[in-house]
Amino acid sequence: MAATTSTAASSLLATKKNLSSLSLTSANKLPSFSPLLTSSRRQRFIVLSASLNSKPTVLVAEKLGEAGINLLKDFANVDCSYNLSPDELCTKISLCDAIIVRSGTKVSREVFESSGGRLKVVGRAGVGIDNVDLAAATEHGCLVVNAPTANTVAAAEHGIALMAAMARNVAQADASVKAGKWERNKYVGVSLVGKTLAVMGFGKVGSEVARRAKGLGMHVIAHDPYAPADRARAIGVELVSFDEAIATADFISLHMPLTPATAKILNDETFAKMKKGVRIVNVARGGVIDEDALVRALDAGIVAQAALDVFTVEPPPQDSKLVQHERVTVTPHLGASTKEAQEGVAIEIAEAVVGALKGELASTSVNAPMVPAEVLTELKPFVELAEKLGRLAVQLVSGGSGVKDVKVTYASARAPDDLDTRVLRAMITKGLIEPISSVFVNLVNADFSAKQRGLRISEERILGDGSPESPLHFIQVQIANVESKFASAISENGEIKVEGRVKDGIPHLTKVGSFEVDVSLEGSIILCRQVDQPGMIGKVGSVLGVENVNVSFMSVGRIAPRKQAVMAIGVDEQPSKETLKKIGDIPAIEEFVFLKL
Repeated sequence: MAATTSTAASSLLATKKNLSSLSLTSANKLPSFSPLLTSSRRQRFIVLSASLNSKPTVLVAEKLGEAGINLLKDFANVDCSYNLSPDELCTKISLCDAIIVRSGTKVSREVFESSGGRLKVVGRAGVGIDNVDLAAATEHGCLVVNAPTANTVAAAEHGIALMAAMARNVAQADASVKAGKWERNKYVGVSLVGKTLAVMGFGKVGSEVARRAKGLGMHVIAHDPYAPADRARAIGVELVSFDEAIATADFISLHMPLTPATAKILNDETFAKMKKGVRIVNVARGGVIDEDALVRALDAGIVAQAALDVFTVEPPPQDSKLVQHERVTVTPHLGASTKEAQEGVAIEIAEAVVGALKGELASTSVNAPMVPAEVLTELKPFVELAEKLGRLAVQLVSGGSGVKDVKVTYASARAPDDLDTRVLRAMITKGLIEPISSVFVNLVNADFSAKQRGLRISEERILGDGSPESPLHFIQVQIANVESKFASAISENGEIKVEGRVKDGIPHLTKVGSFEVDVSLEGSIILCRQVDQPGMIGKVGSVLGVENVNVSFMSVGRIAPRKQAVMAIGVDEQPSKETLKKIGDIPAIEEFVFLKL
């Protein structure tokens, strides 16, 4: 038995060494597949280890509900050590197989390095994983799981509570009475019934807020690129575009994740589009609002009131103009702070950690188990291509109907059973979902994440040109039943279509709609539809050159000479809005779009 365990351990270390060069450190580039054993092999290794060392040890580094602790104790030795300093945590972690944290403990690269390879699972009791170094976890073969569902109702209830308190000036009136005043006329509020509420982000929390708001007699609209229209209709909610939502709402409730696409999404420009006297509630993430711009909008009377549970910096500065503003109601990030939610989170994370230690694959994993080294090596450039095609395709979608039906076509000279597309499908899903979601998509949770969002992905394999030595000739991604920001991306079948292939190890975009192009998928891309005439490349290039935007590639595809053409331009920097406007003002440019990779 001891010899078998030693062999398994040696195999794991050898696997980690062989794959270390394939580990990637940016979530926006290639996915980081965790070099863990497959489910059956990993379970065998853990069982053998347990027979020698008895139970595994789980370190609970922050307070966890009793029900969760009891569940852990049924399977493992539990060490509850709170308020550890970084040095103390690094010292203790080498004796632990798993650690459970909330948001206050940083699980840094130093923690993983100090574990000496023993740490197998990190459990985050909550949704966000900003305090866990995912790249380091992956490199050290450590699975990271979270608890994303247990606090849904608590967050929704807090959003409704803030909205009602804001509308009736509860906090301000309470402070006034306690100061010995009786100012009934000053604190006349507004009613919720009959008002339009825009729910920005129609996921678990957003949909629960919508249900409760409907019960209060409000008219509810929502914006979410992935929300299925039938699910929204089932609870009497209309899905609309972002601009329509903010322009028509009396109340706006934010329930979107903080991503590069949503950072400061409420800013001077968007506030200017809102109905005067709008009221804003945020129980999502502080960074989705430009806080200085919100102060300006409050002072200008565009925003009548705001109720905030989250802030860009927490806790916010004591002299914060936003926090001190008379028409702003604030709470210290209490969205998930109910006894019931805390207990639910404790059970959810305990179950996920125990399952992971048993070798089971959890749907709440935020990094993935091992992909065989030889498969990952061969597919590496195609994995990058797949994710970037997904990112391009979803950025071409406009309108409020949501992405539902995606078709992926793989052209290969290989036999169907000689091409494993699971990784490619997962990375296309990653590209489709991550730009507008806080979910980390990987091989473990890709199908689950797609299903949760009503996203149906079908796959087709066709016989492609070339040698079977290369796994793929091209990958094509089509999104059906949506409108496009760039009309030329619509194919003859009425679907958004992008296609790409790998050339000399580098992913290339080779088709947009019906137009053939050839541009390296590095940096970002500008697509322009133009009248095919001399001098267009020079005109666009000159605009970018004057603004110091470096062009990496440029390609033009056309239907026929002197008719329509599509120019694809690879750029190293993101052009300013003014630069893009100058490109759009060129007379022969009919439409354009900037796509960030």
